[in-house]
Amino acid sequence: MRNYRFKQVDVFTQVPFRGNPVAVVLEAAELSDAEMQQIAAWTNLSETTFVLPPTDPGKADYRLRIFTPKQELPFAGHPTIGSAHAVIESGLVQLQSGELRQECAAGIIPITVQSTPFGQQILAQAPPAAVTPLDDDALELLTEILEGAVRPPLRVDVGAVWMVADLGDAQAVARFQPNLPLLSQISEMVQATGLTVFGRAEDGLSQMQVRSFAPLQGIAEDPVCGSGNVSVAAYLIQVGSVEDYGAEYLARQGMQVGRDGRIQIRIQGEQIEFGGYAVTCVDGTLRAE
Repeated sequence: MRNYRFKQVDVFTQVPFRGNPVAVVLEAAELSDAEMQQIAAWTNLSETTFVLPPTDPGKADYRLRIFTPKQELPFAGHPTIGSAHAVIESGLVQLQSGELRQECAAGIIPITVQSTPFGQQILAQAPPAAVTPLDDDALELLTEILEGAVRPPLRVDVGAVWMVADLGDAQAVARFQPNLPLLSQISEMVQATGLTVFGRAEDGLSQMQVRSFAPLQGIAEDPVCGSGNVSVAAYLIQVGSVEDYGAEYLARQGMQVGRDGRIQIRIQGEQIEFGGYAVTCVDGTLRAE
C-alpha cells in the first residue's frame, strides 16, 4: 500500500460544511492518470486535485491536476482555492511575499494570500476568458430550459466552459429548475461543463446570487462554483454590464442545496480575480495499492 497526505477542504466559506468541498491529494507524483481518475470517482466530489512538482520550479511553486468523477479539467475555481489552502497549511509550499504560482493545464495561475480580520483570504487570477455566442440549435434548446433570461446566454471558456445566463434577480435564480437531461444534451453539443445562471441579490449581504448545473459531469448542481462565477464576470465584461454590480462584488451561491458560499470577484479591464476563504474539514492519509 502507498500512503499519500490527504485533505478535504471546504472552499468559499469559513464555516465547515457550508461551502464546496474539494479533495486534495498531496505529493501525488507516483499516481498514474488512471489512478487519479479512479480516486476522483471514488471521492465522488465535484473535483479532486493532485499536487505535483512543477514542470519548471522557476515559474511555478507546484503543479495541480484537477479531476471530476468523469474527466480531467484544465482549470477549476474552487479546487484552485482549496488546493492553495492545503499546500500552505501542510507546509508543502512556502509563501513568497504572500504569493503563490500554481501550474495547471490552463497555464500559470497567480495566487495572492491576504490576512484579514477573518483569516486568510485566497485570491486567484483567472485564465483569460473566451466568450462566444451559442449556435442557433443550442440556443433554441437552451431557451426551452431558461425562463425570463434578461439577455441571450453566452458560452464562456475559462478553462472550464460554462453557458451563462442572466435571470435578472435572485428570486428568479432561486426558482430556477432546469431540465437536466436536456441540459446534458445541450452541454454535449457545445462542449460545455454546464449552465451557470445569476441575478441581482436583494439580501443586503451580497451583490449577486449564482447557481451552476453540470449534469453531463455527474453534478446535478454544483454547490459553490469558482469557474462559474468567473464566467459570470467574463459575461458582464462582454455585455458591458460590469457597472451594474461594480468592479468588485461579492456573490453568494449554494443556498438551494444547504450551503452558503461567498465568492469575492474583482474585475480590472479584461482581468478577473476570484477567491474567498477555506477551511480544512478532513486531514489524514489516503491509501492506494
